[in-house]
Amino acid sequence: MAIVTIIGAGMMGSALAFPARENGHEVRLVGTHLDREIIDACRATDKHLKFDRPFPAGLKYYQIEEVEEAIAGSTFIIGGVSSFGVDWFGDVILPLVPEEIPVLSVTKGLVDTEEGKLLTYPDVWEAKCREMGKNLSINAIGGPCTSYELVFHDQTEVAFCGRDLETLKMMKEVMTTSYYHISLSTDVTGIESAVALKNGYALGIALTIGLNQKEFGLDSELHFNSQAAIFGQAVKEMYRLFEYQGTATLENMTVGYGDLYVTVYGGRTRLVGILLGRGLNIDKAKAELNGVTLESLVVAERVARAIKAAAKRGVVDVKDFPLLMHVDEIICQKKPVNLPWEEFTFTYEV
Repeated sequence: MAIVTIIGAGMMGSALAFPARENGHEVRLVGTHLDREIIDACRATDKHLKFDRPFPAGLKYYQIEEVEEAIAGSTFIIGGVSSFGVDWFGDVILPLVPEEIPVLSVTKGLVDTEEGKLLTYPDVWEAKCREMGKNLSINAIGGPCTSYELVFHDQTEVAFCGRDLETLKMMKEVMTTSYYHISLSTDVTGIESAVALKNGYALGIALTIGLNQKEFGLDSELHFNSQAAIFGQAVKEMYRLFEYQGTATLENMTVGYGDLYVTVYGGRTRLVGILLGRGLNIDKAKAELNGVTLESLVVAERVARAIKAAAKRGVVDVKDFPLLMHVDEIICQKKPVNLPWEEFTFTYEV
């Protein structure tokens, strides 16, 4: 029996308790300083505040002050924080983790540098470990997966990535179920880029839903031509970003495009994109979704900023990313939605 300790009681980290516990392993769910109410509720009801289904029997719940007790003896740790908790996890949790215990992160995102490079969160945490003189195994989960559908056992395929294949195989054996299927990859940059690069593009596709609601009414039928057109442009620009990251493989693109699909149809980014398409500016859209974590906006802004920095060095051309640049204008300059349709067209001659 393995011992899986999940640090961060948000929806995705908590959802992973289901396959781990249903496989008969000990699962310890630790709340961050922001999760006190969640852990109190779990202790009282064996149910997460955001889930309609109770946890499998036997989970153990810990407040953040008890984190060292929860870490002790773990087979591996799942980092369940959002992208806004990356620095906190690196500063507070990683120093407590013994080198023999690997870490598996559910956090999706990228960090841009002044030169226009895009670093993964495992890159950031590995750098933190080097500063501490520690050699921790940092791994991550990528792929199309919404927490509430995982809780309800919808068939889900994800990818675990890390530097060491044997560590990944161990984690896969612990977590695989009849509904949770896991591919493995040692291309950390590729998998982590795949699940982060789609953020601005999922928002771009959702804009068309709001635009149609604005024109035809909130109760109008969904219109798919415009969604499909933006989806196609998103795929094209994502491929160019894969090339920029040096990770344009079929496996990485499969993960990235799958995550793009599920984010459009099942993610929080869809909600903000629809509101923007209806005519709200970014501030009003955020206010409308008060309390909803919108990590995708931060990632989209970072990717756009990296591309603009790389363009100044002559590495890329911003004209190859018209959708990303327009999404960036909407987020950072609060410009109204005005999709540049003609910039998405192409001429191809054999």
